[in-house]
Amino acid sequence: MAQRFPLLPFLLLCLFSSASIIAHQHEDSTTQTMEDFSGYPIHEPHSSIQNFASSSLSVDTESLQNQIDELATFSDTPAPSVTRILYTDKDVLARRYIKNLMGISGLSVREDAVGNIFGRWDGYEPNLPAVATGSHIDAIPYSGKYDGVVGVLGAIEAINSLKRSGFKPRRSLEIILFTSEEPTRFGIGCLGSRLLAGSEVLVKALQITVDGQNKSFLDAARAAGYAKDQDDLSSVFLRKGSYSAFVELHIEQGPILEEEGISIGIVTAIAAPASIKVEFEGNGGHAGAVLMPNRNDAGLAAAELALAVEKHVLESGSIDTVGTVGILELHPGAINSIPSKSHLEIDTRDIDEQRRNNDPPALSDKSITEAMEAASKELNLPHKLMISRAYHDSLFMARVSPMGMIFIPCYKGYSHKPEEYASHQDIANGVKLKDSRIRSFEDCRSWVRVMCWRVEVASCGT
Repeated sequence: MAQRFPLLPFLLLCLFSSASIIAHQHEDSTTQTMEDFSGYPIHEPHSSIQNFASSSLSVDTESLQNQIDELATFSDTPAPSVTRILYTDKDVLARRYIKNLMGISGLSVREDAVGNIFGRWDGYEPNLPAVATGSHIDAIPYSGKYDGVVGVLGAIEAINSLKRSGFKPRRSLEIILFTSEEPTRFGIGCLGSRLLAGSEVLVKALQITVDGQNKSFLDAARAAGYAKDQDDLSSVFLRKGSYSAFVELHIEQGPILEEEGISIGIVTAIAAPASIKVEFEGNGGHAGAVLMPNRNDAGLAAAELALAVEKHVLESGSIDTVGTVGILELHPGAINSIPSKSHLEIDTRDIDEQRRNNDPPALSDKSITEAMEAASKELNLPHKLMISRAYHDSLFMARVSPMGMIFIPCYKGYSHKPEEYASHQDIANGVKLKDSRIRSFEDCRSWVRVMCWRVEVASCGT
């Protein structure tokens, strides 16, 4: 079902404009700014942008939802849950599905040595640094179908809509499907984007990394069709400035926006995680025969550490500090046996690097957040500045280009579970704002008003 609902294409218009306007920030020409924004020379009396502005954009929302549902079928667990682990058969099939959609949309598709997938729509000045957007499609066990997926499939449909309208961008647009944003298989989150950002440490670590079944990363990658003839994965690295901007649209994965009735979360910083693996070894024994004073219970030691994590985080005095014990395993795992061994993994996150270590947090580009605030006001969408306590590929793309993120509400804040859901309207609101990266916003305010007016008028009929 095609609808007069030009919100996703508006996202891409802002993407095209923002990078170009920043590139010409020292020019004081309104005409130049408008040409950069539109991607067309607007002084021509019958230019394509004028025709575009008066035409009707249609986004096939039913097709987009169908694609989200179809992608969810590539899962190792039954619906409504989704389980899609790196380099498994279902992951490979899901990747093939996305590449097929990119090809149908006329994008040039390529993959790197670890399976980051790039779909590019060439602009008429393809030598300029492209604008990038994207997310991931891998899913932890028994999770939902919106996390990451909306950022990939939504971008493909947005390009389809713009192409149907006859629009042609000045700068190229590249959609990135990142490999293994989730750390499920090899314990490394944002694996693909870390490598794109040039992590030499990770390249070395992946030479010896194995999964829970003792299969090496390189063997798993080769079984999936990647890293075929190379052990050195530094070919994946992107040089700084490869993209003029990167912006990611994502569900919040928390309850704040929904609870406060706010449509848009403008991310100012992403709190990177630090993870710790701990093992305890006790004596074990029979649950009935060994008296309490004589026990050395590895399970209780793990439980005390888990409670200590909670206590320490609560006493930190920072609302942005969080700690989680997400894995706790006991050996031998029998109800009538005192645990002789325990293993737990702790995840701590903060935007203040002094309160925890490991990956440094990332700050959103100021010009992007300011543009998002201005656009939110133009569209009369309630918004707030907020921290991302979940990490995303944007954390590492910030090392490659200016970065920004937009959050939309999700039902009860649910994520990483089957009940994960984001409404069409919330997705549409996010698309209105995504990638409004305009440093000289005042220079093109009149054109933004025209586009915003068209968005609101068209959406009234949906």
